[in-house]
Amino acid sequence: MEMNKINGIVKNVVIFLAVFLVINYAMQSCQGNKQQTVVDAGKFVFTTTKTEYSRTALVTLDIKNNTASDIVLPNECPSEPFDVYKFDTAANKWAQITTSPVFDCSAAKEITIPKGEKMIIPYTSWNHSLFGELGRFKIEFKAKVGEKAETFTTPEFTVVKEGIFSQLWYGIFYRPIYNGLIFLTNVLPFHDLGFAIILLTILIRTILIMPSQKAMKEQRKMQELQPRLNKIKEDYKGDQQKIASETMALWKEAKVSPFGSCLPILLQFPFLIAVFYAIKDGLNPDNSYLLYTTYANFSFQDINVHFLGILDLTKANLYVLPLIIGGLQFIQMKLSLAKKAQKAKENDPNKKDKNEMEMANSMMIYMMPVMIAVFTASVPAGVGLYWGASTTYGIIQQIIVNRGPMPGPKNDPSVKVKVIS
Repeated sequence: MEMNKINGIVKNVVIFLAVFLVINYAMQSCQGNKQQTVVDAGKFVFTTTKTEYSRTALVTLDIKNNTASDIVLPNECPSEPFDVYKFDTAANKWAQITTSPVFDCSAAKEITIPKGEKMIIPYTSWNHSLFGELGRFKIEFKAKVGEKAETFTTPEFTVVKEGIFSQLWYGIFYRPIYNGLIFLTNVLPFHDLGFAIILLTILIRTILIMPSQKAMKEQRKMQELQPRLNKIKEDYKGDQQKIASETMALWKEAKVSPFGSCLPILLQFPFLIAVFYAIKDGLNPDNSYLLYTTYANFSFQDINVHFLGILDLTKANLYVLPLIIGGLQFIQMKLSLAKKAQKAKENDPNKKDKNEMEMANSMMIYMMPVMIAVFTASVPAGVGLYWGASTTYGIIQQIIVNRGPMPGPKNDPSVKVKVIS
């Protein structure tokens, strides 16, 4: 497989998988992974998912009803679910802590856990308010099991200081971008979140225009070199050492790297991921501790989350938005890979290699938009709007790069590169 084909595949697959899977998993892993031992011999299991959380990790309860009766969990919104206790070292006793953030409770209701069923309950809207300080904690609640009232208490768990990588992530990337989103939302008419997302995306993409432009140009150079690479493979067929040395010489002559378009993209990851999470989690009032003092009194209730009056950015849009985002992604893939396919048809004397390249390009062109569309349908529409704005920016940028002059040596397949040994 040609190095530029590998480069193109790696570039696009890594963008999707790393942003939404690998890095997300890595961030969660850095926040502790000790699991509670669940003993469920015919009892109601009430425990946390870990014995240790960092201050930036989400405290989550693991509840399993192994009794003979249904269990009803009370609705105390906006107060936290169940009773939270922190150990007061000065008084040497457990003290209850409470919080009542301001957010919409209209959709909140009692939760019934049928017998034999399991449920996960995160403290998403109360996490930092309750567990933002270091120390020992436990959670308990009272419930009626059959005819008997019982009190259930989790084992103790500890909140510890976040690691150095988490501190750098929040201090350098996430917090500034999150505050940028709040700033734009605050200054725009009607506190319109949708236009704030679009403006923030344009701003970040413009700041990162140099590395992204370099990545696109490097990819185009590799596409232009493809006929000459194929000629080398044809001339030295069966001699892998000679093919490798001639290929390296050609790259050196053209001043390109086979992974030159990947490295600039990797540099963009922290910024783009920070934008993603700022939009995904930014409306949670529990995150207000991340706001700079300038926005200390900012009211999340004033934010207009209905883009153009029809799209609720806090909820997933299952059909229209995913189709639009998938279409935009398809256009971008076409622009970035179509020229490669055209060159292969015009100049590739090796039919087998041409077919392999066409198959790889087709997979990328059609599979990536489907993956992105499915992802868009599973997240709040605000994230989809960000992805759409970013993709549109990328399309315009790719068109400019494709129409620009191509620096470097001419792509004459008849030219051979001589290796000086």
